[in-house]
Order: sequence, then structure tokens, then C-alpha cells
Amino acid sequence: MKRLRLPSRMPIDPYILLLLGTVGLAALLPARGTGADIASGASTAAVALLFFLYGARLSTREALDGLKHWRLHVTVLACTFVVFPVLGLAARGLVPVFLTDPLYQGLLFLTLVPSTIQSSIAFTSIARGNVPAAICAGSFSSLVGIVATPLLAATLLGGSGGGFSTDSVVKIVLQLLVPFAAGQMLRRWIGSFVARHRKVLGLVDRGSILLVVYTAFSAGVVQGVWHQVSPARLGGLLAVEAVLLAVMLLLTWYGAKALRFGREDRIAIQFAGSKKSLAAGLPMASVLFGAEASLAVLPLMLFHQMQLMVCAVIAKRRSQDPVEEVTVQDPAGRSRTEVGTGTRPG
Repeated sequence: MKRLRLPSRMPIDPYILLLLGTVGLAALLPARGTGADIASGASTAAVALLFFLYGARLSTREALDGLKHWRLHVTVLACTFVVFPVLGLAARGLVPVFLTDPLYQGLLFLTLVPSTIQSSIAFTSIARGNVPAAICAGSFSSLVGIVATPLLAATLLGGSGGGFSTDSVVKIVLQLLVPFAAGQMLRRWIGSFVARHRKVLGLVDRGSILLVVYTAFSAGVVQGVWHQVSPARLGGLLAVEAVLLAVMLLLTWYGAKALRFGREDRIAIQFAGSKKSLAAGLPMASVLFGAEASLAVLPLMLFHQMQLMVCAVIAKRRSQDPVEEVTVQDPAGRSRTEVGTGTRPG
């Protein structure tokens, strides 16, 4: 009997440690008064820069080429912006037994944000899946999410999500959509620069998110919102998120099989359709929730680390799937054996 081997090292993302350190700093030294105003202004500028860089990075040609595989992308978008929110709405029944109302609002917001790009690509590559499809699926999800996430939040969260109004919509457009569009328009001139300095600009990305986290959690500490979260409630939230992730991983894998996608496409659908983007969700929460963003982003931060750990294990196991041998015939009618990866439909 084959013994189950666990990975020798669980993939704790160092960036998560930085995020937790930032939360700790906000708890010990929260920004107050003039410092809070400065941090808020810097956070607003950082979010605009973040989405400008997103726009500058997204290749319009790659996006158009990716449209050829439209069934896969529609499936991923449906998982991200339809199935996830439906499960989030169903979780309302867990209040107040497992979740408090503020934690539920954060959980529901988590289900509305777009999918990841980098980790979806990385895990799809490890599992020998369709990497180009994962790139396009993540990019499309992020692009659609700039519009879909605020609209879904305004519809499903309503007044309980930080006071959605016309002013909130204007803020989203000015702070997220306009910088993204500017990055796309300027990509012709700055695209090569962005590609050459991808690592440095990646640090700018992450630094911007850390600033957003510090500002949001500082506001939460000053207002005393953390007194609302007990260890028991935190444990309940983790249990609910574990079930949510398990359900989405199963639905994306077996649902893609039912739709007759091949193995490589199913891998891309599973990793792109079951995950949520911390990088996109945090800036959006800071705009949508304002001072209440600290509790709103807690479920997303926990889910992000959970999905990384679980998907790393799945990707490693998928990489060990047996390689199929497929018999084909050349034009002369002679048969030969080629190596495949089980990508045929069904």
C-alpha cells in the first residue's frame, strides 16, 4: 500500500509574515490624527499606482489571443463572480452561530474579489496544466473585477458594507479604473520598461499593499473594532473558509470535467477559479469600506494563506500524474506512439 507523503515544508508565504507584522505594527503604533491623514493620503496614492502598474503590465495582444479559449475563461469568470458569491450569500445562515455580522460581511466581500494571477500561473505550471490559459484567465478576472467587484459589493452588501453610494462609485472610478486605463494607454511607451524592471516594480506592488493594510488596521485599532473578534469567532471563520475552499476546489475540478475540458484546462480552471486575489481585494476594501476595512479584509487575508498552502499540495500531487501514451497515425497510415498528458476532452 502506497504511503501518503506530506510535503517536507509547508508553503508559508514570507509576504504573509510581512502582512502579519504590519498588522502587529498597526496594533502597537496605529496612525492617529495628522499621521492618520498622511497615511490615508499615501494609501490612496499607492492604490492608484498599484492599478496603474496593473494596466501597464497587461498585454492587450495576449488578452485578445486568450479570447480564442473563451469557454475556459467564461467558466473561470462564472466560478469567480457567480458561484463564489452564491456560496457567500448561503453563508448568511451561519450568523450568529459561527460568524458575527462584521465577519460575515468580510467573508461575503472575499467571495466578490477577482482571482489571482501569479499564484494561479505558478501552480498551473507545477501541475503541468495550461499555463497560457491561466495567464489569460487571471488577467481577465482582474480586469473584470475592477468593475464587477464594486458593483457586486454595492448590490449584495448594501448599506452594511461601509455606506455604498454614488460617491463610492466615483472613488472606485478615480482611484482604480482611471489609473488602470492610463496604464493601458501608456503601455506602448512604458511596457518594455515595466517588463525589464518587473522585480523592482513587484516590490512597489507589495509595499503599496502593506501601506494599505497599515492604514486600514490603524483605523480599526483606533476605533476599537478588534474587540469584536474573539478566538472562538476566529476559529469559526477559519472553519467556514476551509469548507468554502474545499467546495470550490471540488466544483472547479469535477465541474470542468463535466464540461468536457481536458486535463490541462481543468488544472487551469481549478487554480484560477478557486482562488481570490489579496493584491486586488485589499485596495478595493480600503476604498469601499473606509474605516471598517480592517475587519473586512481579515477573512481575505486568512483565505489567501489557506489557498496557497492547500493549492501547493494539490499542484505537487497533480505533477505526479501518470503521463499517457497516445497512438496516432501519420498521413501514410503508419501508427506511432506519442507522449501526452491527458489533455483530451472527457
